[in-house]
Amino acid sequence: MKQIEVVAAIIKHEGKYLATQRGYGEFKGWWEFPGGKIEPEESHHEALVREIREELRMGIGVERLLCTTEYDYPTFHLTMHCYLCHITEGTPHLTEHLEARWLAPEELHSLQWLPADVEAVELIRYRK
Repeated sequence: MKQIEVVAAIIKHEGKYLATQRGYGEFKGWWEFPGGKIEPEESHHEALVREIREELRMGIGVERLLCTTEYDYPTFHLTMHCYLCHITEGTPHLTEHLEARWLAPEELHSLQWLPADVEAVELIRYRK
């Protein structure tokens, strides 16, 4: 089975988290935390900063790892490293996603999340 490793940014701003709606592919219309593939010779932090700059045209600071999720999709195995982040410059401008929403932890369950993102959603919802 094909193996894919990605990073995801769990961006918190004013008590809310950024959710983005996929604009392409098999899961178009589903919600996810933004991010993407790690390029060769790139650290997780470098990949996150680059991906968010490309996808949302804004700067982020990476704080710490929230979780690493392993998930088997029908055609590939995904390893996703989810990092808590904050905005350092700008506001989200969508380049690949259909929509973006800022949601309080208790609102996160209202969206149809990609299966691999569910673990991070649950961790945020029930954080003390």
